[in-house]
Amino acid sequence: MNEDFYRHILEKQVNVQAVPSNQVIADWVYNLLNLVFPERSVSHQFSLNDIKESFSNLEKELVQLLNATKACSDCNNELVAETFFKEFPALYDKMNTDISAILNGDPAAKSEFEIIRTYPGFLAISFYRIAHALLKLDVPLIPRILTELAHSKTGIDIHPGAVIGEYLYIDHGTGIVIGETTIIGKHVKIYQGVTLGGLSVEKLFANTKRHPTIEDHVVLYAGATILGGDTVVGHSCIIGGNVWLTKSVPPNSTVYHQSTVKVIDTKDRIQ
Repeated sequence: MNEDFYRHILEKQVNVQAVPSNQVIADWVYNLLNLVFPERSVSHQFSLNDIKESFSNLEKELVQLLNATKACSDCNNELVAETFFKEFPALYDKMNTDISAILNGDPAAKSEFEIIRTYPGFLAISFYRIAHALLKLDVPLIPRILTELAHSKTGIDIHPGAVIGEYLYIDHGTGIVIGETTIIGKHVKIYQGVTLGGLSVEKLFANTKRHPTIEDHVVLYAGATILGGDTVVGHSCIIGGNVWLTKSVPPNSTVYHQSTVKVIDTKDRIQ
């Protein structure tokens, strides 16, 4: 290695943007989720003052995270943190609708405790909802870090910019991709391997709607791929497994992929 390479690395080290470690950011979210969903934790609190103090500490920790990110010199990080926690009860209510959707929709789900403690879909949704709330408050970087942490842990990739209604039910979840400008209505059920993505576009279209809209009461079965910002799946539709969709579908439609399945009798096959 030559001196120019060393200087290049030094320049990157000196000028890198200051951002807290992913682990510190993750710890803050896990502590918040453990507080509001004690099913996740083995350490519980038994007084109102302790609960209030825990929320106060989490708000202070969020301010510290925002200050450490140093995205701008004139950001009012105290106001951002205060606003986030002021709006958090409504966010918590949304998370509980997701639990309800899973409990009512999954025959294998035995209890809310099981969903909160074990379901990767609920974990990914919870991280997304927190990240989306922070993104709406113009918090940089941290929202994307949060959803990518959930992605790495669950295999479910939800961009924090997506807009998702109440009662989202993700079943199994592995391989789901939900793009930045996706809009999802209420009471939507999404199975593993579903992609809500964009068609290949140039970078100059980055600020346009590139991902589909999914209206209320839609079911998206495993492996379905729905692409494009102009693509709308109308309410109460069923999109079958492995469907490739780039055009809108009217409400109350069923779309399925037709393939040929052959059964060959091999009992007389020569060994």
